[in-house]
Amino acid sequence: MKSQKQFKRRFSFEFFPPKSDKGAETLHQTRDKLATLDPEFFSVTFGAGGSTREGTKNTVLELNQKGISTAPHLSCVGANKEILSELLDTYKEGGVERIVALRGDIPSGMGNTGYGELRYANELVEFIREHSGDHFSLEVAAYPEFHPQAPSAEADLMNFKRKVEAGANSAITQYFFNVESYFHFIDRLEKMGVDIPVVPGIMPIVNFQKVCQFSEMCGADVPRWIRRQMEAFGDDTDSIQQFGEEVVTRMCEQLLDAGAPGLHFYTLNQADPSMRIWRNLGLDEQVQEKIAF
Repeated sequence: MKSQKQFKRRFSFEFFPPKSDKGAETLHQTRDKLATLDPEFFSVTFGAGGSTREGTKNTVLELNQKGISTAPHLSCVGANKEILSELLDTYKEGGVERIVALRGDIPSGMGNTGYGELRYANELVEFIREHSGDHFSLEVAAYPEFHPQAPSAEADLMNFKRKVEAGANSAITQYFFNVESYFHFIDRLEKMGVDIPVVPGIMPIVNFQKVCQFSEMCGADVPRWIRRQMEAFGDDTDSIQQFGEEVVTRMCEQLLDAGAPGLHFYTLNQADPSMRIWRNLGLDEQVQEKIAF
């Protein structure tokens, strides 16, 4: 993993657009707590089929005005070039400097009819570059355990390479719990001559059943030893959360020690789980040193 050590280390946190006034209040509180950690940026997700387009846009523009760069997720699904152009113009005018460019998820039952004029993430990256030049720093998705819809591991690697060649600046991975999958993925990219920062995506374990459900949908493997230990805890919520925190903290330590260029936390709009891992890693001290300098 030699290539990743050359990149500046960065940390970021992901939110989803709130669906109610109470959700908005929770998000503001979460954002304010995580802002104290001085992250590189926040990101805001984009619902399946473009279902949260307006919510994503409004959330990004609001958070971006509060002092920490906020990146919208932008998807191929349910949007034509005209809609995408309008969004890009709006984000540029609103001071947004980073975008997470994704193929996106199609709602169940729509088949391939849910795609707009662009079908793949590399096409979206190309379109953004054609429309906005180098104004935006572009993040793309990476899958250390390979995309669940990819026909093969090799095909998935080539898909990733196409996104980089189209103009992606860096990548954020799907979350994982097998550290070796990340190391293997980076080694394969190095052999292919792909040389951009690939930041590990981190999912704190709070509700183990929900994590398992998410993992089934996105193709992330939950190792058997973690599943069996969680089952042994039964309804002991405190033990489940403590064990989950220890597992994820240890994984983050291994990643950072090996030279991973930072961490991207999937917060699910909760601050405390990510902050506990952050403090376990001793990153608080690094933030204070940065501010003092």
